[in-house]
Amino acid sequence: MDARRFLQDVGGSISADFTRNRTLLSFEEYLQLFLGAPKLQSRNAAQYLKDAIDSFGTETVPRPSGPIRRFRVFDATGENDVRVAGQEEVQNAIYRLLGNFVRAGRVNKLILLHGPNGSAKSSLVECLKRGLERYSRTPDGALYSFNWVFPSEKLVKGSMGFGGEREAHGGLASWAHLDAEAIDVRLTNPLREHPLFLIPRAERRALLQDAPAYLLEGELSATNRKIFDALLSSYKGDWLKVLRHVQVERFYVSRRYQQGTTTVEPQMSVDAAYHQITADRSQANHPPALHNVTLMQPHGPLVSANRGLIEYSDLLKRPLEAFKYLLGFSETQEVSMEHMVLQFDEVLIASSNEKHLAAFKELPDFSSFKGRIELVRVPYLRRWQVEQQVYDAQITRDTVGRHVAPHATRVAAMWAVLTRLKKPVPDRFSGEARSLLEHLTPIEKLHLYQSGEAPARLTVQQQKELRQLLPALYEESDAYPNYEGRSGASAREIKTALFNAAQSTDHDSLHPLAVLKELQALTRDKSVYEYLQQEIIDGYHDHAEFVRVVENDYLEVIDREVRESMGMVSEGQYAELFDRYAETVSAWVKGERMENRLTGAMEKPDEGRMAEFEGYVMPRGNEAGEFRRSFIASVGAWRIDNPEAEVDYARIFPELFKRLSDHFFDERKRQLKRNVDNVLKVFSNEQSALSRKELAQVEATMEAMQRRFGYSEGSARDTIVFLVRRRYA
Repeated sequence: MDARRFLQDVGGSISADFTRNRTLLSFEEYLQLFLGAPKLQSRNAAQYLKDAIDSFGTETVPRPSGPIRRFRVFDATGENDVRVAGQEEVQNAIYRLLGNFVRAGRVNKLILLHGPNGSAKSSLVECLKRGLERYSRTPDGALYSFNWVFPSEKLVKGSMGFGGEREAHGGLASWAHLDAEAIDVRLTNPLREHPLFLIPRAERRALLQDAPAYLLEGELSATNRKIFDALLSSYKGDWLKVLRHVQVERFYVSRRYQQGTTTVEPQMSVDAAYHQITADRSQANHPPALHNVTLMQPHGPLVSANRGLIEYSDLLKRPLEAFKYLLGFSETQEVSMEHMVLQFDEVLIASSNEKHLAAFKELPDFSSFKGRIELVRVPYLRRWQVEQQVYDAQITRDTVGRHVAPHATRVAAMWAVLTRLKKPVPDRFSGEARSLLEHLTPIEKLHLYQSGEAPARLTVQQQKELRQLLPALYEESDAYPNYEGRSGASAREIKTALFNAAQSTDHDSLHPLAVLKELQALTRDKSVYEYLQQEIIDGYHDHAEFVRVVENDYLEVIDREVRESMGMVSEGQYAELFDRYAETVSAWVKGERMENRLTGAMEKPDEGRMAEFEGYVMPRGNEAGEFRRSFIASVGAWRIDNPEAEVDYARIFPELFKRLSDHFFDERKRQLKRNVDNVLKVFSNEQSALSRKELAQVEATMEAMQRRFGYSEGSARDTIVFLVRRRYA
């Protein structure tokens, strides 16, 4: 590669981007840009953040109480991005509040995210910041502020130092595009004030009309007002000459450089200050007319976040006096300093855990704050597959340094969510519903929340009724101070357990067995974790028992995987049986005849065939007719929701699918036991006792476990040995 050619290519690309993005403009050029897109250039911070969220799009995702909108800004939109798993309720709450701010024309409240430690409060805000960053680099997300430029005396006539008429050969109406060597002084604008503030308020109102109050009522900061007034006085009221000194500059939101967004950690000082510009610069470097003007430059987190978003991390850990200024600021967006009043336009988001919020509510000052704060609850996740996404994103071969065996994060996620569940309060319900909820176990509630799967011990009608209760059950404790999802294992604690398990010397991978051992050890440390001190109520909060519950679930999963890897019966065969049953039952429900595949005659649906299938899968206590109607209704609902997709019986009827699988394997236990014994002989280097056919079967089993389910050779061996000891010994 030629170095000069490389530098020229990069330089050309940067220059083209600079021009294309319209990075530097004169005031006239900016005004023309504004007139071409007035709505985009007259947004306040709330509207801008709302538009940034909208720019990433949305999707609809399921949840126990019904479908809900998810905002893609909370997904990982770039390399190394944070992704928030779940929390769609919180996302929608934040979006609604931004909409309220937009309708009000100003940001007039602080959004306080509260919840237990490790419930993704900071991650939610981090996603919003990343979204702002990316949006600010798009054409629709262009943000502009302005600086003051003062040209060299060689380029202007007169001795005022502000510039008079340009030389004839210049002919420019602005000094915004002067080369750096032609500029004596360039005064930046740390507040990144809107360029339209340079238009007098009355004329600005006529120009903007329906703009937010921030733009209609706002004024230049004290420093910029002094510069503006000095220039206007020097030019004897000629406003157009004042605008020659205005250089409009596009800026980009940046977390790293604290531009348009910043985070305030717990501290004891007010989050804004100022220093005198002329105190650290020679007076001679400024235009003569500014020599007698004291210019103050504001700085601090509030200043850095202007026109964007400021986050107060763990706000309530600060002494009350340190954030009392938020009483006025959250409502007026103004902060009074000793020599000036700073005006801001930024979205305020804070976070707090429940303990600090509860203590804050007990203080007399809380009554003053509550009207200026919008509380948004951020609980722990209560769906284990969503919880698993948190771990899958961070627990990888790269992060733990070894293979991650299948189900390692699954067992961790299931146990974590089990620790968070609360026993239902049946007294709030009546009749059959009360009885159903009274006997609902933690593991049954876990599966009900995740996929709507009702316990197999119930009849079809009872399962249907329990699913109808699901929305009310999921939102049952929302109004309680000790709501479901407030206590339990946090994702941080579980990730620590996973990293510890990855160092186990008993396995050459991060194996579920090592994870279960770490979880068991964690349950013994009751002095550290408060949730381990909870009273056990009908199986709920029995965290040590949950380890055994999760282990049993793990055994069920690996048992099916080993069976399928041995190729004894394929899922395709199960699906074919379901298909044939669905076809027969459909005709039975409609009272129609169906064609006999052998004779071609039209006959009534075969009762014997239906009864045989029902004998495999139908739970005890069910009436055949009710079961059939429920079955065909579920298939019909699937077809409506997925008109283009093939019917996925394993997804619609997971429990029935499992029953059918178990039935066929029960009939083949001897063969299964023989196959497992052959695998163990290979592990023990006793393969000489096996025939070629048996060796080929073992090799096919191991290959299927690696190819179909993602095992390594070592993790497959550990899994099969564990299964044999627990199920086939």
